[in-house]
Amino acid sequence: MKTLYWIARAFARSTFSATGGAVEVIGADKRIHQGGAIIAANHTSYLDPPVVATAYETSVAFLARKTLFRKFGGWLYPRLNAFPIDRDHADLQSMKSILKKLRHGERVLMFPEGTRSENGELTRAKAGIGMLVAKSGVPVQPIRIFGAYESWPKGGRFRPHRIQVIIGDPVVFDPDDLKEKSRESYQRIADQLMSAIAALEVAGEERDRGPEL
Repeated sequence: MKTLYWIARAFARSTFSATGGAVEVIGADKRIHQGGAIIAANHTSYLDPPVVATAYETSVAFLARKTLFRKFGGWLYPRLNAFPIDRDHADLQSMKSILKKLRHGERVLMFPEGTRSENGELTRAKAGIGMLVAKSGVPVQPIRIFGAYESWPKGGRFRPHRIQVIIGDPVVFDPDDLKEKSRESYQRIADQLMSAIAALEVAGEERDRGPEL
């Protein structure tokens, strides 16, 4: 069922290179390729999911809004390793699906901010990501994407631009926040995660350059 995922990933990689928007990965040695993990990225562009897919050598599962899974989308998106989530309402089934995938050893891409940034800048994370971190108990890998906003911002046109993906070490959260199970503690976890993503701007400048895809 994942054959189409790898075809789409190869197509995305070749398209990025052909259009001058090659993806550079910094911190490639830090990638989590085995076992359940949350890959947490900033979100500024339509390109973010395929960019992350090209940056990892093993498959990554993606969340997509529920309305995309109608008709042909119901056939296509599961084959691209995407699964539905209801962004407009508290969706217990979606949360259970995410936790199930994590517990079955999949890497799941999540955008803590919930939706694309309007101006390319980081925004505050939603408390929901904190709850998933606390309940899943899996490693959480922060990554920061640069250049995707310039390539294809929300409501804008596609303009090829070099893209850089900076991959960080898994975040170590406050044990008390992981145990507390309150909205306040979930928000603190979410805020800590966004701080880790924001810090990658400086850390990325100090690392050796990684492979260009």
